[in-house]
Amino acid sequence: MKIKALRAAFPHTLPICIGFLFLGMSYGFLMRSKGFSFVYPMLMSLFIFAGSMEFVTVNLLLSAFHPLYGFFLALMVNARHLFYGISMLEKYKNTGWKKAYLIFGMCDESFSINCAVEPPPQVDKGWFLFFVTLLNQIYWVTGATLGALLGYVLHFDTTGIEFVMTALFVVMFLNQWEENTWHRPALAGLSCALFSLLILGADRFILPAMGLIVLCLSIDKKKMPKE
Repeated sequence: MKIKALRAAFPHTLPICIGFLFLGMSYGFLMRSKGFSFVYPMLMSLFIFAGSMEFVTVNLLLSAFHPLYGFFLALMVNARHLFYGISMLEKYKNTGWKKAYLIFGMCDESFSINCAVEPPPQVDKGWFLFFVTLLNQIYWVTGATLGALLGYVLHFDTTGIEFVMTALFVVMFLNQWEENTWHRPALAGLSCALFSLLILGADRFILPAMGLIVLCLSIDKKKMPKE
């Protein structure tokens, strides 16, 4: 039963594997360039497993200790998972002990597969969901660890490598813009971020901008098309 579920899940995760290995390696290189041992990205990708937050954590570890700021920043950066979680309540029902790991390991990519793909009739749903999530995390941990290990032997100018996270979000934004005709949420995000940046500066704008975005989307949600 487990082998069948693994075989059914693996092909769906292959595209994620390619992306996670390269992006994870860039994260590992970044951590190594900042002076961290390979153990840091390996453990962070194991226990945090939130790519965007892991990139943000690099600067948090190097700056003054502000636990409350770190808490709210993590909450805002990963706030979308609140909506993911609600939509997956029915899907994760009756999965037993695997449910705890499915909740912990739900990233954007695992959500997209588990939400859209139905396992074959002879495959146990719980194990299929489990292996999709587990394989994606293995890809990410492997990429991050390899990147950090290669950072010991490959020496090159890593100036600007942290821009990979900005590039990722730009690509995600452009994909969403092309796939949807309703652009008001995207424009609200840009407007709130620009407003906060101009008023508060580059060092303090992130949390207020995200708060404003959540507020604008909450006010505007009744006008959003149902589809």
